[in-house]
Amino acid sequence: MRLFFATFILRALLIMAACTSIAATANGSAQASPQYHDGKFRNPVPLRQYSFGEMAGLWWKAMIDKPAGTVPKGKVPVRALSRAAVLDAPDNTLYRLGHSTMLIKLAGEFYLTDPVFSERASPVQWAGPARFHAPPITIDELPPIKAVILSHDHYDHLDYAAIKQLAAKTEVFLTPLGVGDRLVKWGVDAAKVRQFDWWQETKVGQVTLVATPAQHFSGRTPTDRDSTLWASWVILHDDLRLFFSGDTGYFKGFKEIGAKYGPFDVALLETGAYDKMWPDVHMQPEQTLQAFMDLNAGWLLPVHNGTFDLGMHRWQDPFERIVALAQQGNVRLTTPEMGEALDLKRPHAGQAWWRSVD
Repeated sequence: MRLFFATFILRALLIMAACTSIAATANGSAQASPQYHDGKFRNPVPLRQYSFGEMAGLWWKAMIDKPAGTVPKGKVPVRALSRAAVLDAPDNTLYRLGHSTMLIKLAGEFYLTDPVFSERASPVQWAGPARFHAPPITIDELPPIKAVILSHDHYDHLDYAAIKQLAAKTEVFLTPLGVGDRLVKWGVDAAKVRQFDWWQETKVGQVTLVATPAQHFSGRTPTDRDSTLWASWVILHDDLRLFFSGDTGYFKGFKEIGAKYGPFDVALLETGAYDKMWPDVHMQPEQTLQAFMDLNAGWLLPVHNGTFDLGMHRWQDPFERIVALAQQGNVRLTTPEMGEALDLKRPHAGQAWWRSVD
């Protein structure tokens, strides 16, 4: 019973953070951003505001009336990785570690997106959405990380425990405005932290990274809504061009990003934790496919799925829907298992591994 009520309260807090507008503060660099207005960051097109009745309905559905099948009954396949294995991998190799966490080897060095290694995507580890599977590799086993690339500060993308462990073995942390301030408060050396507004870029080693727009929101409590910025990322090395969406609703910015930095070899696009009640901040699979087209990408890698129960759909629905849409649209889709090596220059389609789980 204690756990039930704790989970109830936690889900209420997370939904409140997602659906309400609360004033926030930001540092001087954030206040100079074109995205910063009246005390918080904003999307170019305002997000839908929810009525009290709609919020109550969301709370009830998420905490009391969740549909069946949002959590797998069987074991999600994971290919275990070791430091020796990833060090021996050729350049332009990607490993999906879970949800939106990717380990990418470029120019002999390693880049890590939105690292979440904790058991739960939650402010506490005794309640909240639990992992469907263990990470294919532990943080201790990871090789030295050239850069951690963060899209925003939600718990399923920014893991406090992981950041604390990664701080000593990471050369630089790349974040949207304000997120880097959180890392410094958590003890990360400020000299390692670089913060960016949309369209700003930097070079780390031989890799160029650009913080690009996304349509989302931020916050880790009900009182810090939109106090930090959110972003997608363009990752460029030699003739390899990658796009990482982070979390986003569908918006016209995809076409602009595609025009400026495409064509992309692979687009890592959010496909999961969607719902008709929050179309502004998470894409339906049909919108994921359209974003892929807008970006002018060669291969689609659907992410933000297969690890946590964060939506109101069956856990395997994001895979099934995007596979069907890709087949209809003659789109090249890759669905590697967790821990499976993916050659970013010559991707393979992968298997429908989720079908063997339930």
